[in-house]
Amino acid sequence: MRPLRALTWAGSASAVALTVHSLLNARALRVPSLDPPPVPGRVSVLVPARDEEDVVRECLTSLLDQVQLPDYEVLVLDDDSTDRTADVVGAVAAGDPRVRSLRGDGPPPGWLGKPYACHLLAQRARGDVLVFVDADVVLAPHAVAAAVELLRGAGLDVVCPYPRQLALTWSERLVQPLLQWSWLTTLPLRRAEVSARPSLAAANGQFLVVDAAAYRRAGGHEAVRGEVLEDLALLRAVKAAGGRGGVADGTALGTCRMYRGWAELRAGYAKSLWSAFGSRPAAVAVGAGLAVTYLLPPVAALGGSRAGAVGYLAGVVGRYAAAERTGGRSLPDAFAHPASVAVLLGLLADSWRRRGRGGLRWKGRAL
Repeated sequence: MRPLRALTWAGSASAVALTVHSLLNARALRVPSLDPPPVPGRVSVLVPARDEEDVVRECLTSLLDQVQLPDYEVLVLDDDSTDRTADVVGAVAAGDPRVRSLRGDGPPPGWLGKPYACHLLAQRARGDVLVFVDADVVLAPHAVAAAVELLRGAGLDVVCPYPRQLALTWSERLVQPLLQWSWLTTLPLRRAEVSARPSLAAANGQFLVVDAAAYRRAGGHEAVRGEVLEDLALLRAVKAAGGRGGVADGTALGTCRMYRGWAELRAGYAKSLWSAFGSRPAAVAVGAGLAVTYLLPPVAALGGSRAGAVGYLAGVVGRYAAAERTGGRSLPDAFAHPASVAVLLGLLADSWRRRGRGGLRWKGRAL
């Protein structure tokens, strides 16, 4: 029992320390302006879309409503969709000279689908700044101008303003808030912007803004052609080439509902979660750390451990603070933080299991 008690104390102390770090990070998080000035130069907004007929209309409409962009273009690439994505895009963009609709025939050998779609878009873009937007993102009218102002004003080469994540079903509410919570809790944000260490990187391809010259110096998406987490790999490539960048608060800039229900969420995490930590041993180490920090203390608290109760409450406070900071649902969801971590660990194991069996697919394509 003594080793278990010591482990509980260690996990609770870790939970407290990480929560304190997240509160400090919340103050350091860059926040884009709500009233940005007009953007000088041309901006290219690039939307890769595959089988997105249900969401692309709202996304594209929001892009055409952008303000403070005197000179911008919107390029949408239909990545060999099997649904009516191209028709929806054509109907929304009809007669608007800002929009160019492109057609892709799928990735060549050695490429994954999204990196190749983004590569094709970047090749056709004419802007000084490239703004990659996923088709399931809806942006506020000032979003692009605010993000570009932040990019230039902060002296960054790439910035990912994290949109507010919409989570409606039980599985989404358990898992999706962990996205922002994870980097707010573990990543020293300002140090991460300037460090080329791969471990000090967080990105989000839902809304990614990059200086066009820095993008080309880093090799663009060609440098990350086979990466499942191409957004994170692109940020690392830019930083390795001498650039600076990271995440920012995009709560007021846009919304995104990544997955709709358990089946879609499980498939989405299975395709990419295996690659999040670099290797199987690293994934095991991270999983063990999460279990000791956020699962062991609440279990010990049920047995009367005061240290465990402190650790559990620290996790709840950290989850609550992250939700309040990023526009998520804070209560009562924060109290289920141990369950969230447990589900995440299950998804991580499932992702590695599927990868080992060679069964990873996404939107009809093998990964």
